[in-house]
Amino acid sequence: MPGENLSRDEARERAALLSVDAYEVSLDVRSAVGEDTGDGPRTFRSVTTIRFRCNEPGASSFADLLAPSVTAVSLNGRDLDPSEVFDGSRILLEDLAADNELVVDAQCAYSRTGEGLHRFVDPEDGEVYLYTQYEPADSRRVFANFEQPDLKAPFRFEVRAPEDWTVWSNGVGERIEKVREALPQKGGGGRRAGGVWRFAETKPISTYITCVVAGPYHQVTDSYERVFEDGTRLEIPLGALCRKGLAKHFDAEDVFLVTKQGLDFFHDHFDYPYPFGKYDQAFVPEYNLGAMENPGMVTFREEYIFRGKVTQASYEARANVILHEMAHMWFGDLVTMEWWDDLWLKESFADFMGSFSLVGATRFTDGWITFANRRKAWAYRADQLPSTHPVTADIRDLQDAKLNFDGITYAKGASVLKQLVAYVGQDAFLEGARRYFKRHAYGNTRLGDLLAVLEETSGRDMGAWARSWLQTAGVNSLTPQVVLGADGRIEELAVVQEAAESYPELRPHRVAVGLYQRSQVGALERYARAETDVAGARTVVSELAGADAPDLVLVNDDDLTYCKIRFDETSLATLREHLGGLTDPLARALCWSALWNLTRDALLPARDFVGLVLRFAGRESDIGVLQMLHAWAESALVHYAAPQWRETGGRALAEGALAELRQAEPGSEHQLAWARFFATAASAPDDLELLKGLLDGTEEIAGLEVDQELRWAFLEPLAAHGVADEKVLAAELARDDTASGKRHQVRCLAARPSAAVKAGAWEQVVDSDALSNALVEATIAGFGQASQRELLAPYTPRYFEAIERVWTERSIQIGMDVVRGLFPALQDSPETLEATDAWLAAHEGAAPALRRLVLEARDDLARALRGQACDAAAGTSAG
Repeated sequence: MPGENLSRDEARERAALLSVDAYEVSLDVRSAVGEDTGDGPRTFRSVTTIRFRCNEPGASSFADLLAPSVTAVSLNGRDLDPSEVFDGSRILLEDLAADNELVVDAQCAYSRTGEGLHRFVDPEDGEVYLYTQYEPADSRRVFANFEQPDLKAPFRFEVRAPEDWTVWSNGVGERIEKVREALPQKGGGGRRAGGVWRFAETKPISTYITCVVAGPYHQVTDSYERVFEDGTRLEIPLGALCRKGLAKHFDAEDVFLVTKQGLDFFHDHFDYPYPFGKYDQAFVPEYNLGAMENPGMVTFREEYIFRGKVTQASYEARANVILHEMAHMWFGDLVTMEWWDDLWLKESFADFMGSFSLVGATRFTDGWITFANRRKAWAYRADQLPSTHPVTADIRDLQDAKLNFDGITYAKGASVLKQLVAYVGQDAFLEGARRYFKRHAYGNTRLGDLLAVLEETSGRDMGAWARSWLQTAGVNSLTPQVVLGADGRIEELAVVQEAAESYPELRPHRVAVGLYQRSQVGALERYARAETDVAGARTVVSELAGADAPDLVLVNDDDLTYCKIRFDETSLATLREHLGGLTDPLARALCWSALWNLTRDALLPARDFVGLVLRFAGRESDIGVLQMLHAWAESALVHYAAPQWRETGGRALAEGALAELRQAEPGSEHQLAWARFFATAASAPDDLELLKGLLDGTEEIAGLEVDQELRWAFLEPLAAHGVADEKVLAAELARDDTASGKRHQVRCLAARPSAAVKAGAWEQVVDSDALSNALVEATIAGFGQASQRELLAPYTPRYFEAIERVWTERSIQIGMDVVRGLFPALQDSPETLEATDAWLAAHEGAAPALRRLVLEARDDLARALRGQACDAAAGTSAG
């Protein structure tokens, strides 16, 4: 039988044959505690009963299961030989009846990669914590099932757990009895006490959004109440969970505040009451994603619990994620895409709704600025990679699906929806959503199902819009052309639209064009605006004819559409001198984003972008934009600056960051942001001595509190430059002997400038699977230091020798982390590009998902080399 990589064709064939009525899943996780035998993987018992129908009696199919062993299989009362029907990933089901009952008793393995049932041991107190993460297809690591989104069914879960644990799942649960019985699974000899938790049956949901969380979690509770216009009353129990070690940092009251604001907002706009009973939110350790929308039991990465001082941008990001996952309760959980081709039907909508509700319901009213500056940057990058794809993608199999949780599916899709709202109007858009929920509740949909309701509510032909925006790839560029008359006023203003040769689609854009002039006090302010439809290669904006000559023309003012903004020569010259004078924060964010795209496209030298950041970032009021500028400036220096200018640019960034740090308001979030940026830029002896002094208390900057998280941020550059050794890092871990502290220490250890250190880090990640997913991530992050290019050079050939083996032997999550994280991007030379091309030519038969990752990394490298050539040319001309 085929392996574990389920194809779309297989899924469609199975969905045409089977209908699932119910699941009953019984898990025994008492083996999670106690000593590990060390003999094979630690396992737990999983017993699954599936009741399903087959519309072709006598036909054959299969169930999915990834497990070390299967104890028993029964189909319609017939005992099957597991060795004959189970191949490690599938259970063969032959001679099916019209109505069927399948019972599978298996030994499933706990995970250390964040896929399936993840087991985490807290180094602080030795407590064990479990949680599940499945998307797109890892529930089969925990129980036997039909692992595809369109075979929905109600689920009943029962979990046996250690006596002092609490267990949560999608439905409301209760502990019904204590048990003391033999543990049949590996590592569970003898008898062990426990408790049995049973959970209410769920509504029909897909396998990938079922969930179990178990352990001695700290829990805070609250409730949400809503009385609707017809008098009906809805009460939703709320819960918020984290590890006991994080309880002292857990601001559950703010989590609940945003949760209630979101529930109010979505009830106001969706006209469909929250359908899944309770609403728990668990912040869990070693999580691969930002969060996951399991109905009734949302899981988040625990880094959203802040151990030290952070800026408001961090609180805004957390609120956005809370609302994003909440939007999924309707877009994704209530109504689910039929197959991963239409992943956008949940992720694009949730991404859009996250910002839409953030601005409409919470204190974060500038959420669209963050969207324009941060989310769209992700989309623009993804849409220019060789792996770009339409928002509605061609997903052949599960490996394709895993990689398509990308900037196209999330941020471009959300940007397209923002354009759709401008195109059809907000009222028509929301009424379409309401009809969509009511028409397809607990079902599965395709693109056409959504377009149908939008055509009904807007009266517009959605087919042409969908073809341009959802079924083609690539990003358009919009550039203003200004012709002035003899009187100095605008005679004609046009918008020129361009597309890449590989994706030539010129789309219809609803845009606002803003005209800006400098005032007598130096402010750069908008004095005219026109909203228009751009179509084809050139569109005249007749509404602006006769306006005063502008200093700046901003195409896509207010960020209505998805495009790369370009500037005419006058506008670009104005920004070079007066960017800090732009008074509107959204306009300023859009200009910064456009300048960054120019840098990435080798149209603006990296040194010019760095210079703009040094000159104007200190005047940036939006903290999220400021932190994004810091990240872009670092990336410009590391990847796009000419090698011969890097040292000069690095000194300039460090000096500028330190000057801004000293000038920032004491105790302000801007001071904190500049402190962190200074640490990333520090390399000179005096800078490193200052960081050391801030750590040991011999130096002080008024108002700057060097808390534990900031201490680790200062230690990484000290470790990377050989100032903080293993002894220093061990002492810091003793000071912060927590799971978070361990991750920081591992990253800093791998950052040290030693050949032996790099060899050890490589062995731990590439040649061993002993590290958990979180420590793999931390090791990779420390390994690749921009100041250590020569030290890392020997790993270029080793990378290409290893990646196919890693992809074959390790889980897809770890494979992705290694292939992306260890690509020799810092060996930015034509020779590395040639080595990449040689690998691709010699491995045409490699897994498509693996080739996609290498092609993406190759494209980033080629783009960096073009940027370096542009920057070098600027340096030559300046000289």
